Amino acid sequence: MSSKNNNDILNNMTELEAANQLQNLAKEIAYHNDCYHGGDEPKISDADFDQLMRRNQQLEKAFPHLIRDDSPSRIIGAPPKAGFLKKRHRVPMLSLGNAFNDEDIMEFTARIQRFLSLDSKTVFALSIEPKIDGLSLSLRYENGELTEAITRGDGIEGEDVTANAMTIADIPKKLNATPLPILEVRGEVYMRNSDFFKLNHEQERLSAKTFANPRNAAAGSLRQKDATITKGRALQFFAYAIGEIDYGINESNENKIQHHGDFLEKMQEWGFKVNPLNKITDDMEEALDYYQELLNKRAGLEYGLDGVVYKVNRLDWQSRLGQVSRTPRWAIAYKFPAEKATTIIEQIDIQVGRTGALTPVARLTPVTVGGVVVANATLHNEDYIKSNDFRIGDTVTIQRAGDVIPQVLEVHIDKRPEESEPFIFPERCPTCNAVAIRVSGEAVRRCPAELDCPSQAVERLKHFVSRNAFDIEGLGNKLIDELYTDQILKTPADIFTLPDRAEDLATRPGWGTLSVENLVQSISIRRKIDLSKVIYALGIRQIGEATAKLLARHYKSMEALLEAAEHAATHEGSAWEDLINIDQIGISVASDLIDFLNAPNNNRAIHDLLQHITPLPPTAIAENSPITGKTIVFTGTLTQMSRAEAKARAESMGAKVAGSVSAKTDFVIIGADAGSKARKAQELNLNILTEDEWVKLAL
Repeated sequence: MSSKNNNDILNNMTELEAANQLQNLAKEIAYHNDCYHGGDEPKISDADFDQLMRRNQQLEKAFPHLIRDDSPSRIIGAPPKAGFLKKRHRVPMLSLGNAFNDEDIMEFTARIQRFLSLDSKTVFALSIEPKIDGLSLSLRYENGELTEAITRGDGIEGEDVTANAMTIADIPKKLNATPLPILEVRGEVYMRNSDFFKLNHEQERLSAKTFANPRNAAAGSLRQKDATITKGRALQFFAYAIGEIDYGINESNENKIQHHGDFLEKMQEWGFKVNPLNKITDDMEEALDYYQELLNKRAGLEYGLDGVVYKVNRLDWQSRLGQVSRTPRWAIAYKFPAEKATTIIEQIDIQVGRTGALTPVARLTPVTVGGVVVANATLHNEDYIKSNDFRIGDTVTIQRAGDVIPQVLEVHIDKRPEESEPFIFPERCPTCNAVAIRVSGEAVRRCPAELDCPSQAVERLKHFVSRNAFDIEGLGNKLIDELYTDQILKTPADIFTLPDRAEDLATRPGWGTLSVENLVQSISIRRKIDLSKVIYALGIRQIGEATAKLLARHYKSMEALLEAAEHAATHEGSAWEDLINIDQIGISVASDLIDFLNAPNNNRAIHDLLQHITPLPPTAIAENSPITGKTIVFTGTLTQMSRAEAKARAESMGAKVAGSVSAKTDFVIIGADAGSKARKAQELNLNILTEDEWVKLAL
């Protein structure tokens, strides 16, 4: 599909079509993230994965109000694997947002200017660095001594691989120069191409497992239970970022590192290797040209690159910019392009997701793209098939853009078989035969049977145990399919009765006492879990991780949320107004939420679940802040910081930011040209702060 055709499709796409595609992409990309970060066995190439991410970004750019809380750009990696002790990062290891063209980089710098309220002509320096295709690692030094090495994991916690990291020659065990009390250095563990070929040759000689690429080899080598194996794998390390840092008694503005470029130089003094291709520039033309220069050098390098990273050089600006969900505002990855191939659509199947959406999938004549065999491609929805006239037997160009299911780009009409016929989208659910409903104006046709539809019930269970939900290790997709078929597992509550069936589970094919014990332990530690994860795990339409956190912070208990949903069922009254007054939750999201929670089957399943688990109320981000737990509304134009920065600052201090003023509002911050919200705040005799008063409070 040409760029022009793609733009035409975006321009002609309805909001519901876009929302459906974003939902499918979120699911597909999550699967590949898990394969890549959690299993070290990606099913597709990085370029193909990037194409999926690009499609997601294009949709989000065209429909910014439809950006999902579980957007792939906000997901960092995968939970740590079993076998290593898990440890939390003191400072989260963030995942980078992606850019795919020069315009994306220009928009990245424009967003920074807007967020920091900089003049559009203000020039600022960027650090430009090769994006190494390896495994991210955080090294902790205390008084100059290496004490801890933790993998990225899901960005919040990773695996403790300290013993293995100690065997890597590039990683200093003791820092040069005057040691700081605490220093965390982030970087990338990688394997040179020549060492990768030697390793695979040796693995073949020993009839052992070979690796698909150097990244897999590096990740697998670092995660060896026997550190002597890691020592023999010729791993390398490039340092590129800072985590926690404590200057101790020398903490003063004069001694603090002010710029990222200075930090890169300092790391070399301490004994780290820093990529020699790093560059600092405040010239945007030079910054963009350097991307092409590194792309041209890529084939001749001894290590893999999958893009270029742009970072704001000033560290104080990095701090002000902060992050969106798990993505920093001050950095972005400009990814290298994907590969394409031509194949044939042999069949078009319909899959049913957890929300009942009927999604068409093209079954392809297997073709190798970028070293990976591809046999499936998403066709998104009914209208997407019709507008592109995809047919069984068509020759198509595909782009492995992420996940097991890449994207179909173009149909070669000149190669279409004479006997081909247009594809007729089914009007009944292929699983339960219920009449599939397509609401007027929506692109998605849905099965209304919900939990009575086996496909939806199974997919909801899989979502419930997924890594960002309950994260129950040992309860994989295959086992869920089997247990559902055997009538053992029907609802989430049934998961917590599995320990009572331990003896029976141990007799199942492929299972034993140890695997059952691990599953029972994983279930046991999830009986107490954050309320936000419970809400997200339910799989409610439009309720991603970020929205689930907003709801948890607002209602503080599942019982309170259920009661509010019951009172808001008529879409009017104080409970309804309270719900839609939560910042970032509009009528559409609120409607999906209360419809789900009030559905009899769902409501019953939730109450059954609460008999087995204890949802933990959220803790305030800043317990000692003067606005912790308070509800704040911003109105008018702020001049000392942007609205986005003000909101981010308030939330970091433990406050709730609302979109409208009510009697429950604690503070109203009034900027220039404040209007009706300011008047209402005065009428309600609320606490009103000027921007100067707010800045003094916040900073």
